[in-house]
Amino acid sequence: MIRRDLDDVDFIRANLMGPSSIIMLEELSKNLPLQKGMRVLDLGCGTGLTSIYLAQKFGITVFAVDLWISATENYRRFREFGLESQIIPIHADACHLPFAEQYFDAVISVDAYQYFGANEQYLDDHLAPLVKEGGKLAIAMPGVKMEFDGVIPVELQPFLSLSEVDNQWHTCDWWRKLWQQSPNVYVESVREMRCFSKAWYEWLQCNNDYARAN
Repeated sequence: MIRRDLDDVDFIRANLMGPSSIIMLEELSKNLPLQKGMRVLDLGCGTGLTSIYLAQKFGITVFAVDLWISATENYRRFREFGLESQIIPIHADACHLPFAEQYFDAVISVDAYQYFGANEQYLDDHLAPLVKEGGKLAIAMPGVKMEFDGVIPVELQPFLSLSEVDNQWHTCDWWRKLWQQSPNVYVESVREMRCFSKAWYEWLQCNNDYARAN
């Protein structure tokens, strides 16, 4: 078994799927009261980098859920870190999560929520019920500084379709207003991340077809 650590830059870059999820999670988790023994859902974990970070840094049990990366592939990665007993890999759709209500101390989602949560129903129907009373939901994702209102800037037209913009790319204010409609959560903070430029820079250094195209 290979014993890896997250100081391996080549390993991280080989497994990124967008702006650095590790850099984003480092900032996001600074204000989370995560403690050893907690159960945490890592929703849209991708290749599991964020799950590995959470398990290593906080000693929590992580349920690593993703639709596009198989549970078997992620399990192999978790074994390389010796974390197979601490991280549970699950292949599931974010709209069909196989968990009991009030099961998690926290839900964390990094660079994923925009793909399934940009509607009035998702938070209350699929996510909030899974979190214990007083638990935390922490979300980090790419966004925009102003709504496009049906017009994509020329510079972005090669990369984004109008449907992608309408369904995924929004401002902090747009997300705040959406989440504040929920009777089941209290919105503590919605803001631009300080690591924005650094996270995207790391993605652009990857030997990845999508990164090179960006």
